Amino acid sequence: MLEHIFSYDPSSPLVFTQFYFWAFFGVVYAIFALVKSKRLMRNAFLFFASLFFYYKTSGLSILILLFVICSDFFIAKRMAKAREGSALRRFWLILSIVIDLGLLCYFKYAYFFTDVLNSLTGLDFKVVDVFAQLGNMITGGERFDVDKIVLPVGISFFIFQIISYSVDVYRKDVQPVRNILDFGFYVSFFPQLVAGPIVRASEFIPQLYKKFFLSRRQFGIAVFWIINGLAKKLILSDYIAVNFIDRVFDNPLLFTGFENFAALFAYSLQVYADFSGYTDIAIGVAMLMGFYLPTNFNSPYKAPNAQDFWRRWHMSLSRWLKAYVYIPLGGNRRASFGTYFWIVLFALIALILSGSWIVSVILVVTGLSMIALAYWREGSRKKLFSNINRFITMLFGGMWHGASWNFIIWGGLNGIGMIIYILWKDMEWGLRLALTGICAIGLGAVCHFSPAPVWRILSVWLAIICAGTLVRFLYHLVRPDAMGAPSGGMDTVRRKLRGRDAWTAWLGTIWAIAQTFTFITFTRLFFRSGSNLDPATANRVAWETARNMVAQIGSPWDVSVIPDVIAGYWKVFALVLAGMVIHLVPARWKRRYRLCFASLPLPVMAVVVAVIVFVLYQFVTADTQPFIYFQF
Repeated sequence: MLEHIFSYDPSSPLVFTQFYFWAFFGVVYAIFALVKSKRLMRNAFLFFASLFFYYKTSGLSILILLFVICSDFFIAKRMAKAREGSALRRFWLILSIVIDLGLLCYFKYAYFFTDVLNSLTGLDFKVVDVFAQLGNMITGGERFDVDKIVLPVGISFFIFQIISYSVDVYRKDVQPVRNILDFGFYVSFFPQLVAGPIVRASEFIPQLYKKFFLSRRQFGIAVFWIINGLAKKLILSDYIAVNFIDRVFDNPLLFTGFENFAALFAYSLQVYADFSGYTDIAIGVAMLMGFYLPTNFNSPYKAPNAQDFWRRWHMSLSRWLKAYVYIPLGGNRRASFGTYFWIVLFALIALILSGSWIVSVILVVTGLSMIALAYWREGSRKKLFSNINRFITMLFGGMWHGASWNFIIWGGLNGIGMIIYILWKDMEWGLRLALTGICAIGLGAVCHFSPAPVWRILSVWLAIICAGTLVRFLYHLVRPDAMGAPSGGMDTVRRKLRGRDAWTAWLGTIWAIAQTFTFITFTRLFFRSGSNLDPATANRVAWETARNMVAQIGSPWDVSVIPDVIAGYWKVFALVLAGMVIHLVPARWKRRYRLCFASLPLPVMAVVVAVIVFVLYQFVTADTQPFIYFQF
């Protein structure tokens, strides 16, 4: 019994949706209640509890976590002692980043970089787990498998968190933590250790030194977040994944175009419910212990454009990328050496791996056009460089998610979507209509002469966008304030104009939200097909899955089977519809019922929680469904 409790079992990790986690948390919280008023003892206890949690989740990978805790703790102390602006201070920062990113790249990107190197050189390098080899040398046996690198759970999250600490200490945004137990607690705090949110040092370290405080309302809010997160995970995410989405993505060619289309849109809800559900639980559990994690989601599918979407989705990662990638590249002010270096590197890799003269011409023409625009139009230089920096940042965001070209393509598409919106919003409506019309006609011609599924999908979507742009263009030509004010007194005129403007603005917002959601959903084709795969085969399998789904969606549909599909999966479609409706509910309504729950008398709250847990239990699947972002 004790051996089972204290040993690592890969088939039984401490996951929020498992009873074992809540038993673990019950024991931790009972002990925490005894030491909560003693700051150092509280932090030390939670540090060791977090280490046990990570060991039960990822086994011997705990050694990597301990190593980066120790290395960055002592490096930061050395850095703080060095004179500001000195070469020594920069050396310690670079050393910290090299160690952290070196470990991340080795465990997460070894297969990807090896594939790229083999493609460039024509050689046949093999990936070997050097840490497993070292373990075998120390133990004198063949205990560890050297032929496969196992990705430690949550390594991207705690590595980025540690990098934020080193950079913030370098910038003097925070003072180095004095006690290694406090620092270890900051890095390894178990609610957000393996799937975020990414907590920046300047946000969390001040909390290390505060006394425990939890009001009656905060307790209710914490319980609400936990229940809310479990409902998202078990009801929305797991149920629709097991009963529909996973089946389609595993064998796209066995399902109709409509089923592939529906699975893709349902996946957008699944990944949101899964990831935001984890975040909600993490925020609630942390709040019960008096710690506050940053908001990670703000109704992202209400976003009217791709830029706003990334202000609402995985907000902790977006803020991290902005602070530690986008701004150092030059932000919206200028281009840095890093801007040129990374854009040239990505272009060369794409050029060599594509082996296509068309790609070569496109890259050369694009590069020369950018250089000419930056040289001849000084006013456009700043906007050009900011868009390039934004695109590079999104490529890094894609790479953070996974070591396959699918994730890089996904990040690049999101970057392109952001840039198109930035350029689009400054255009006159006539120019918008002309550009969308030309693109729609061009894609229609391409689809006529080369009726590939991908061209069909793009031509239909562009035609819809062009139609919407035409309606908006005509409205701006004949809108009431352009043709003359309505009749009546000034108050009546203002009221009528406000009513009309509000109505048209509302319709325009709905249209923009629908187009943004469609765009984000189709980029997720590359995201989902590259998920949950063995890194050794991720590129090939992911690309094959994406290609097959595009082929099915872009092929002619048999509309007669759609009613049968909806009837056969009516529970799934009902849940997807309910989930989207709840997601689109105004934030003030959500805040009201959250506060109503938090204000319930404790006996009533206990009964409500018991009823909700009983309902959640009905949706528990036979197999444990890991959180999607555990793989990152």
